[in-house]
Amino acid sequence: MSVGGPNFHICQFSSAFASSGYTIWLFIASDVQTILLPSTIFGITNALAALGFGEVQSQSPAYLSTVRRIPLVIGWVGINLLPLTMNNQRSPSSIAEDSLNKPWRPLPSKRLSGSQAKRLMFGFYTLSMVFSFCYSGGHRQCLGLIVLSTCYNSFGAGDHNPVVRNIINALGYLCFNSGAVEVALGSGSAVFAGSPGARQYSLSLWIVVITAIILTTMHVQDMCDQEGDAKRGRRTLPLVIGDAAARWSIALPMPVWGIICPLLAGSGPLAAGLSVVLAFAVAIRILMWRDTASDRMTFRVWNVWISVVYMLPLLGGVSWS
Repeated sequence: MSVGGPNFHICQFSSAFASSGYTIWLFIASDVQTILLPSTIFGITNALAALGFGEVQSQSPAYLSTVRRIPLVIGWVGINLLPLTMNNQRSPSSIAEDSLNKPWRPLPSKRLSGSQAKRLMFGFYTLSMVFSFCYSGGHRQCLGLIVLSTCYNSFGAGDHNPVVRNIINALGYLCFNSGAVEVALGSGSAVFAGSPGARQYSLSLWIVVITAIILTTMHVQDMCDQEGDAKRGRRTLPLVIGDAAARWSIALPMPVWGIICPLLAGSGPLAAGLSVVLAFAVAIRILMWRDTASDRMTFRVWNVWISVVYMLPLLGGVSWS
């Protein structure tokens, strides 16, 4: 005797599908504000800026086409981000760390086992390569992210030396940002060489500057995770040189970047002022408020600032009037 009918099975399928989707979402939830949205913003705004300033060889300005590719950019960033987060979260030490810092993630909350996460990871790695090589573009960056993730997570390259950790993080952001630009432009042949525009905008120089910012300030994310990192045995900068020294190593370059970036992008007063204010806010907060909750908020402010910096080339003409 059968139990239920078609509607019952449809409900079961819908529930299982929703649960699986939610589990996948939990893998990347922490990285939406740090990678998914900022890299999408960088890709779209800098593709538009590059088209406007003649940095990319194009037969005609393709602004509307670039805007239409926003979902594709989000898809490319997301599908490349997913296997990286799975690789990062599946080791026993990562699960132990997340049980303290992020107990809602799929593995510490027992939604998935380590072997299931590993199978999902390989599946999404394959999907990201097919998507990048056959559909969206950004295939070089896709391969770069796989190599960096393997070094960082599988071989523990980010656990033993904070400088190496920051370098890998910076290169990862380089791949996400430059890949997002290529996908937004609709071609894998985005040309990063060109004559300087009217406001000294150069896409290649700008990507290098952004990478340098990540290299010198990204350890702001480690300030709020010191307990979990210590339990895992990960040698992050605040654990190696001390909390106070690590805070100063963030506070000192932040105002410098906050001022230099608008100058390089040729930004108007409003955009430049926003960059400077947010950069100083990060510097002041990191020195004055030192508890875990405050450090998390400071990291959020840093993410807002870096998103503003990403948009500076497109906001070059914005002024107070």
